[in-house]
Amino acid sequence: MTTTKIAVLGAGSWGSILASILVQNGGQVQLWTRRPEQAAEINEQHTNQRYVQNYHYPEELTATSDLSQALAGAQVVLFTVPTPVVRSVAQQVSPLLGTGEAAPIIVHASKGLEQETHCRISEILAAMIAPEKRQGIVVLSGPSHAEEVARQDLTLITAASADLACARQVQKLFMNDYFRVYTNTDVIGVELGAAFKNVIALGAGALAGLGYGDNAKAALMTRGLAEISRLGMALGAKPETFIGLSGVGDLIVTCTSVHSRNWRAGQQLGQGQSLEAVVQNMGMVIEGVKTCQSAYELAQQEKIEMPITAAIYHVLYEQAEIKSEIAALMRREGKAELSWD
Repeated sequence: MTTTKIAVLGAGSWGSILASILVQNGGQVQLWTRRPEQAAEINEQHTNQRYVQNYHYPEELTATSDLSQALAGAQVVLFTVPTPVVRSVAQQVSPLLGTGEAAPIIVHASKGLEQETHCRISEILAAMIAPEKRQGIVVLSGPSHAEEVARQDLTLITAASADLACARQVQKLFMNDYFRVYTNTDVIGVELGAAFKNVIALGAGALAGLGYGDNAKAALMTRGLAEISRLGMALGAKPETFIGLSGVGDLIVTCTSVHSRNWRAGQQLGQGQSLEAVVQNMGMVIEGVKTCQSAYELAQQEKIEMPITAAIYHVLYEQAEIKSEIAALMRREGKAELSWD
């Protein structure tokens, strides 16, 4: 059986744990990081303490800060870098890839939209990596905290691609006794569900920070899913995707767990901290903050009503008071639930 050569770009918590899974499953993995000292820690100590504490990586996993070394001979290239740098990293990657039969499958496991263009990540990758330098683009997404995957908790996610054969190849690379992957062809829905749920998670955290309980959380998640679905369908997604792993599944895990950076950020906002202080405290990218602006602008563009998203936008970008926004939401005109308005 031929060993698959895989380049994982981005050595944060999610990228490094996905790299670990691939090694455990028999893949030959090169993990790329911009920081030589991080590569040295992974290679010499088999740890990545800044991102995943008290976890020992397989000794077969090698890391490098040399992008060309990471990509040499790669049959699969997995992007796990933050959304704002996907375009610049893809631009660097493209000249280093083979063509024809040597072209790799391109996979990404990042969640968000590019703020300036509102592009989904697969759209950015398609624009920056020429067709002859890729076999297909696959989106890997679903309810999955890196900390729990590291403990080998049972995890189910989705591999979505317009090229089902590529999705199935990625599915085989990741599947094992604790990590299960389903395939899907609705790339738009999977990416939008993954991006927009971070906005709702900010709201869920804010409710917790204000002291609200399970009733409020359930209401926010349910009506938040209605908003995500409404805008997603307007942008070309299939409605059934939003009741799947990358829709309601990802929404549940992100809105209910202290592992979620977006939930923790929202909680701090609810406790009265400023957005600037929250961003500084987190020390890592809070995808939902920028995604909220994109979602708000897309809703305006498509003339889609998204009152929860608008309320979170007002708090983040217009310094609105959270309790006032909640009161305005509760006092909206009565509507029929199944109208999804």
